[in-house]
Amino acid sequence: MMILAAMQARLSADISWVDYLIIAIYFAVTLGIGFALRTRMRSSEDFFLSGRSLPSWVTGLAFIGANLGALEILGMGANAAQYGILQAHFYWIGAIPAMIFVAIFMMPFYYGSKTHSVPGFLKLRYNEATRGFNAISFGVLTILTSGINMYAAALVFNVLLGWSLNACIWLSAAFIMVYILLGGLSSSIYNETLQFFLIVAGLLPLTILGLINVGGWSGLQARINNPAFFHLWAGTAGNNNPFGVNFIGIILGLGFVLSFGYWCTDFLVVQRALAAEDKAAAERTPLIATFPKLFFPFIAIVPGLIILSIMPNLGHGGGFQNSYNMAIPFAMVHYFPSGLLGLGLTALLASFMSGMAGNVTAFNTVWTYDIYRSYIKRDAPDSHYLWMGRVITVVGILLSVGTAYLASGFSSIMDYVQALFSIFNAPLLATFLLGMFWKRTTPWGGFIGLIIGTFCSIALWFMEQFLHLFSLGSSEGSSMWRALIAWSVCFVITIVVSLFTKPKPEGELKGLVYSLTPKAAVVETVWYKKPVVLAGIALVIFVILNIIFF
Repeated sequence: MMILAAMQARLSADISWVDYLIIAIYFAVTLGIGFALRTRMRSSEDFFLSGRSLPSWVTGLAFIGANLGALEILGMGANAAQYGILQAHFYWIGAIPAMIFVAIFMMPFYYGSKTHSVPGFLKLRYNEATRGFNAISFGVLTILTSGINMYAAALVFNVLLGWSLNACIWLSAAFIMVYILLGGLSSSIYNETLQFFLIVAGLLPLTILGLINVGGWSGLQARINNPAFFHLWAGTAGNNNPFGVNFIGIILGLGFVLSFGYWCTDFLVVQRALAAEDKAAAERTPLIATFPKLFFPFIAIVPGLIILSIMPNLGHGGGFQNSYNMAIPFAMVHYFPSGLLGLGLTALLASFMSGMAGNVTAFNTVWTYDIYRSYIKRDAPDSHYLWMGRVITVVGILLSVGTAYLASGFSSIMDYVQALFSIFNAPLLATFLLGMFWKRTTPWGGFIGLIIGTFCSIALWFMEQFLHLFSLGSSEGSSMWRALIAWSVCFVITIVVSLFTKPKPEGELKGLVYSLTPKAAVVETVWYKKPVVLAGIALVIFVILNIIFF
């Protein structure tokens, strides 16, 4: 508590007009991008998919930028302080293989079908019922995850700067609403690209200054004095590690189900690749994003370990002010001088805004195309859907304000988000894989399997959290095992129902099932742009990092 009080006193003394000016410049530039793009929003495709005209380097950085919300920055730093370097699994085994898979196998399906959304793909492969259920569940997911970004932003600035909690929530809501209404997905994507560079600029100095202060990597290990905090795989033969889960749970629960379920089926990130200028650019998008993803543990996880070496009682004092969620903000307060502190706070702000905007733009697309146009007003002119997209953007942000307060009931950001992913994304992955690679999968097999798998995950979470009938381990381990169980239930139910129901004719499955889809080669004249080259380089770096930190 004394260290916390000292940090807050130091912050109030060190925060200066320069820091506030940097934050103000960020707001001005972000809104300026929206104003600059407003004249390009002539059609619904311009608003929802950027007219499919963006270069792959922009969509690639936006692909990773949309992922850099409260979960990535506060959540990863928090769990690093709680679990150590094991948290890097969420960046490496929990991301890289799936990002490569979505580039090589999924994007040709998504982009080639010219669908506006993941639910749209489900309609083509399965039926209207499957699309409708996924559209509704995805809408709920995006609003809930948008709320956690909004709540985290408000709490951090409330604790660090003394701003009103309610004022912070409504200010961030108004800010996001304006620049999405002005520039649609393009505004969100360009701002996510800007936010990517801001986040790197704000967090990289934190790692460098922190490591210098504690005496480098060896000095950090000596200060924490817990070898389990510095190994990825040692101790995972059993449950004798901070996660409390063995390597099977990590590889299958996180590395397969949670990871592939997020990167392959979550429209929040897929939408960025669909905005690329052509099929080749769409395939490159996730691969370009793999490279910053490989190195983000060094700027998001290491600061969490550094602040733990200074505040060993972090997370044990009660209240958000003492929670692990404050690891990154407290590290900034401790190490950054005026000016650099403003840049760091702006990086945090950018991460929250990126997470909110990504979820809201995905929500307005799915609502307009897969719910409103499908079930409410089918044959309206394009201008009407553009208008509806803007209206539902406002509605989505207002709903996010409500879920921001709902998120306050969870002590850990990662607990909140991983619970959502295990419920919504895990069973959906089974539906996707069977639909893509087994042509015998039937429309009703997919629908019933998805329904039962989703409600199975909800039931497991409810029984564990509220009825205390069993425990699947730590919060991290619980999410991994629950995701694997939900995926398995959906997988088995889908196969069983498909064997007793009628499949679609093969003629209707071309372009939707891998074995029935012509493999049109993407011709790249420049070797380093070829997907197989980018994927190979990413995999080599991935293996090397796992060996180094084994």
